[in-house]
Amino acid sequence: MAPPVETGRSPLLIVYRAATALADPLAGPILGWRTRRGKEDPRRRSERYGIATVDRPPGPLVWVHAASVGETVSVLPLIDAIIARHAVSVVLTTGTVTSARLAAARLGDHAVHQYAPLDARRFVRRFLDHWRPGLAVFVESELWPNMILETGAFGASLALVNARMSDRSFRRWQGRAPGMARTLLGRFDLCLAQSELDAGRLVELGAGPVCWTGNLKYDVPPPRASAVELGRLRAVLRDRPRWAVASIHPGEDEAVLDAERLLRERHPGMLAIVAPRHPERGSDIVAAAAARGLSAMLRSSGALPGPEIDVYVVDTIGELGLVYALAPVAFMGGSLVRHGGQNPIEPAKLSTAILHGPHIGNFAEVYAALQAAGGAELVTSAIDLASKVQRLIETPASAALRADAARRAVAAFAGALDRVVTALDPLLLAMARE
Repeated sequence: MAPPVETGRSPLLIVYRAATALADPLAGPILGWRTRRGKEDPRRRSERYGIATVDRPPGPLVWVHAASVGETVSVLPLIDAIIARHAVSVVLTTGTVTSARLAAARLGDHAVHQYAPLDARRFVRRFLDHWRPGLAVFVESELWPNMILETGAFGASLALVNARMSDRSFRRWQGRAPGMARTLLGRFDLCLAQSELDAGRLVELGAGPVCWTGNLKYDVPPPRASAVELGRLRAVLRDRPRWAVASIHPGEDEAVLDAERLLRERHPGMLAIVAPRHPERGSDIVAAAAARGLSAMLRSSGALPGPEIDVYVVDTIGELGLVYALAPVAFMGGSLVRHGGQNPIEPAKLSTAILHGPHIGNFAEVYAALQAAGGAELVTSAIDLASKVQRLIETPASAALRADAARRAVAAFAGALDRVVTALDPLLLAMARE
């Protein structure tokens, strides 16, 4: 077991470490509550206590930790590149059921998935004792104190990749916990930032070696669509006008459904293909549609949308590629509510015209590039959304120009994957020699 870790002069960090140790007994009730809500896999709950459910492969091993689906998608090509370039195995940890399903479907040989241990010293140490990583790679903004400090005490190297520091997070760390930020970020052997702005903020908060390598999301291949399913749906939909709604959050359903109702008045055959950010919300969207006099159905039902269906809710995992392939224009969710927007890179790569709300801080750089190129357009209300969807559907040439502009705008940002792998090479080579 690793020795206690010196936490520097951060009183807040000392309090956090003590509080999480005392809160160990609450892990069971918390996980039970989350399981009842469908947020934990009951068959694999032991992994949240750091108890492995698979054997450790022999030889050097890299631990990669990502939060959820978006981070997992961005890091999967990096995992493939690390394995191809170095004779190592990888254990990928995530914290959500949907990301676990995604990992199970896409992880190749020499890589396994486990749920991340809860951020308590006992659970993290148990995880480390089993997996014995030589390098831990944390993705984006996963700054869990016990994970970081215990991994450093264990003797593994630490890298933060695709690192980002939003304005809100930066101000919070700087104002409320500068000592804690300095201690945690100082434990990383290398921080690879998404942007120059992120790099500057990390340096100001006390990170060690920081490099600006770009955003891995730009190098993720676009989501694929099953040729069979795409053919079936196109055969049923034929020339029906349709639009896509991707990754919407609670609070956006109403605007999207009101926009669809307006569009149906102008185009009686209009179909909204709606993919909620969390698939389990599908039935809620069906109910909200019915309350507005719209006929909706779930893709998980197995049936295909007939002419009487107004809203086709794609409540399945890994089918955004199908959603984008079916529609010439997509509204990106998380942007009409204060969530910060969802990733527009995937629809841009698939030559889809993009609409979005005003709250896009999570992807400010790419949205700025899309807007400058004419590849994305702002909407502020249900009426505005309906109007702009209608214009793009009624003018296919205009939609195609906007979609091509979006594709070219994101292509200019490619190359982060090669830069990140190259930057990690010294840590990986040092690990392999030990």
